[in-house]
Amino acid sequence: MTQATIYHNPRCSKSRETLALLEQQGCDITLVEYLKTPPTAEVIGDILAKLGISARQLMRTKEAEYQALELADTSLTEQQLIEAMVNTPKLIERPIVLANQRAAIGRPPENVLAIL
Repeated sequence: MTQATIYHNPRCSKSRETLALLEQQGCDITLVEYLKTPPTAEVIGDILAKLGISARQLMRTKEAEYQALELADTSLTEQQLIEAMVNTPKLIERPIVLANQRAAIGRPPENVLAIL
């Protein structure tokens, strides 16, 4: 049985669809409601490494908080962007699934099948 961790927002349809897909695949799921329990900077750094993307690519750039915090500023470092996600977890793209030492963003939900 595949162990999978999902960074989940129950109000998000893609997150709910991804969770249902993991359940259909028979995964042993650890559910993290990241808005209630934000990941640490270290965890986000690990996720970014597994995804092979930059911090900015993991951010929801259309959120009002992204604009309010002036995160489009290209002079911001990776660490500053990661800290913004730790402090404002709403900025983190969702859902993120970790399994088999890999990560995938469930947009669309079928993306996660590649790591199971």
